[in-house]
Amino acid sequence: MNRPRARASSLVKRRLPVLVVVGTRPEAVKLAPVVHQLRASPTLRPILLATSQHTQLLHPVLAEFGLKADHDLRVMRRGQDLSALSRRLIGRLTTFLAEHPVAAVVVQGDTTTALMGGLCAFYQGTPVAHVEAGLRTGDLGAPFPEELNRRLLATLARWHFAPTASAVHNLRQEGVPSARIVRTGNTVVDALLWMLPRCRSELVSPLRPSGAARPFRQLVLVTCHRRENLGRPLQVIVRALGKLARQRPDLDVLFPVHPNPGVGQVVRPALRHLANVSLLPPLEYRQFLACLREADLVVTDSGGVQEEATVLGKRVVVLREQTERTEGVEEGWLTLAGTDAAAIVRACADALDHPARPARRASRVFGDGRAAERIVRVLERDLAR
Repeated sequence: MNRPRARASSLVKRRLPVLVVVGTRPEAVKLAPVVHQLRASPTLRPILLATSQHTQLLHPVLAEFGLKADHDLRVMRRGQDLSALSRRLIGRLTTFLAEHPVAAVVVQGDTTTALMGGLCAFYQGTPVAHVEAGLRTGDLGAPFPEELNRRLLATLARWHFAPTASAVHNLRQEGVPSARIVRTGNTVVDALLWMLPRCRSELVSPLRPSGAARPFRQLVLVTCHRRENLGRPLQVIVRALGKLARQRPDLDVLFPVHPNPGVGQVVRPALRHLANVSLLPPLEYRQFLACLREADLVVTDSGGVQEEATVLGKRVVVLREQTERTEGVEEGWLTLAGTDAAAIVRACADALDHPARPARRASRVFGDGRAAERIVRVLERDLAR
């Protein structure tokens, strides 16, 4: 992300436009390194298109990476469902691509923005680059609808940038030609390693319980927002977290609450009365990473947080029955607890009592921090043809 940027106006005019589509905070984090590498490319230039599938969370994280969307489709609506969101995305992306011809479209992961971005590009005859391709649970209902989204993207992408060996294997098993698959590592490692030096410890101090001057004791960092966990599963999760906090008064629990009303309506009434639980608004990415760096345990249903925590060598209790990040399970960093209260409490207690081995280098599990460089190198080579 630090390569010198080409500045000559004549060179810029000759560079092929590549559309990078982001809609959610995780997409922004994971595509920011790709945008920076494209900016430094002598032959390609990025056009950063925000759909604003997430509004509150998307643009601040772009700003943290020194980026601003060139265009914004503003598709977010209060209470939107997947069907309405998909209709708006198809209409606006189709219009945008017709008015702004590009050499390629880059999408990331498994969001509705990613699928619709890839689909509309395919309809226009524009080749699609899928970053973080090949992740699978094998269950269309978990995660929902992300598992379906990424399987569909695999049928229309020209480039499959797979983060790990298992992702490469999954794509080959589905019949994707090996020549179209490139193992790159995960761009989340690029983003995290770039941002960590900017994560000052002072960012964490205001988050201490009740503004306490004391440092954190054992710190548990919690995130929970997945669609399939809303409702009764989330009720079970917060009940387990409440039990854990009461059983272990020496814990400090930080829980940034996702802006989805379906999360806050369950989390706040159940946990706000506990003295060692701090319910927070969504954190800036730098602030979240600073907390993650200090955490003794991470409890999450997020795919990206599983990766980030593993890179930092943190034990993670995963609030899902399955994960696409199987490397983290195999390496011993991730423990699947599902949404069973007893299993969650048990897994958290075990992780707190048996902390991660500090000498272990976990950063290589998901990549080495050069994924974006590999992605852009392939695009430069192939688009030059």
